[in-house]
Amino acid sequence: MSPESIDLFFSLAMGFAIAGMLATGYQLATDQPAGFHLLEQGPKPSTFAAVPLLVFAAPFIIMRNTIRGRVIEGRSMQLVMIATIVAGLWSLMSGSVAMMAIEAML
Repeated sequence: MSPESIDLFFSLAMGFAIAGMLATGYQLATDQPAGFHLLEQGPKPSTFAAVPLLVFAAPFIIMRNTIRGRVIEGRSMQLVMIATIVAGLWSLMSGSVAMMAIEAML
């Protein structure tokens, strides 16, 4: 396995880990699950504050909604596969940003 592949794997894992931590921390603090509904509150400071949270927690939210949609609504497997790919790519990008930030701090 090449060093680049290992780096990408760690970025993917870091992205999902950070997404899970942020979404779970938000739920712990507010007693409601994090979701894209936070952007529907209109132009308020809390809406703008939710954007960075949603940028990094989105892979977790997408996968949670996808699994719930498959179980509850019986969504098609193709939709689940597409959502998984989107969440994975999003996690890879946010994990890369997190890894760069960690490397910059060290």
